[in-house]
Amino acid sequence: MKVAIGYQHTGEGEPFSAIVADYRDCIGEVYFPWVGQPSGRPPLGYGAEETPEDVQLTLESELQAFRAMGVKLDLLLNANCTGARAVSVDLADEVVSVIDHLGELGCCPEIVTTASPMIAHTVKTRFAGIEVRASVNMRIGTTQAMSYVADLFDSFYLQRDLQRDLGHVRKVRAWCDRHGKKLCLLANSGCLRFCPGQTFHDNLIAHSAEAEERENLPDWNPHVCWNLYRDPENLVEILRSTWIRPEDLHLYEGLIDTAKLATRQHAHPRMVVGAYAEGRFRGNLLDLLEPGFAPAFAPHVIDNAAFPADWAERTSRCSGDCAACSYCREVLAQVLRTIPF
Repeated sequence: MKVAIGYQHTGEGEPFSAIVADYRDCIGEVYFPWVGQPSGRPPLGYGAEETPEDVQLTLESELQAFRAMGVKLDLLLNANCTGARAVSVDLADEVVSVIDHLGELGCCPEIVTTASPMIAHTVKTRFAGIEVRASVNMRIGTTQAMSYVADLFDSFYLQRDLQRDLGHVRKVRAWCDRHGKKLCLLANSGCLRFCPGQTFHDNLIAHSAEAEERENLPDWNPHVCWNLYRDPENLVEILRSTWIRPEDLHLYEGLIDTAKLATRQHAHPRMVVGAYAEGRFRGNLLDLLEPGFAPAFAPHVIDNAAFPADWAERTSRCSGDCAACSYCREVLAQVLRTIPF
């Protein structure tokens, strides 16, 4: 099982290709957005001192480096909102133009990941050789849902809220094998399980550049998670989330084709890749996640090395009835540490 990592524009820092080169044996894919296009994160180059043209030139150079290493390229077109352009000829033509341009560079993507059925249809129609993948943002978690769009997608990111249930993953894998589909997961998401604010948040991100140009509500955080963790009583929710520790990813061998690591905005992408490549991490678990919530938990950390041996086994058969179970609270007392400042 290979991992997929998200391209990050590093500016004057270490080129992202250096990380890929150092961990080439375990990296199968690099996923990336196109400059200026909405995606599941703020636009590529957001906050960079360079011009968009310079950001694009750097991206193109890095893509050529990835291609030379034999790493697959995954073009992200995974914004959950494309506004009034959602089913427009204009957007379809733009998608085709970007893929054609990448082809001219010798970097035609092997994969396009999208949350848009229209974009999936466009790529399927115009580029028969490209694998079309359903974004994790679509929250496709059942074989029934997969069957509805089986004509549009060749592979699926499993709804992360369900991925700890290994029995369920096995059932979905069996369906994928019968229908010639691939199955992927996102390993290090810090998001709340079944977060009620996810759709709102995804749409906000898709329009983040426009939103920042407006006068927005002061003294209000639009993120459910950050508001929740203000109350220490709610810290246990981080353990009820969807992430998979590096030590437990091996349990998905034979079930998952690709494990995605969220690194596009992570402050230390090399650390994340290294932890999952080695299958262990000694440090604050929050530092591996995106979002990480380390500031929300300070002065507390979650000692990743302190998890009980039965953690993966117990959580893999979790009933979801937290009111009737105290296991996560017991584990929180075991792994939560207070560090002096």
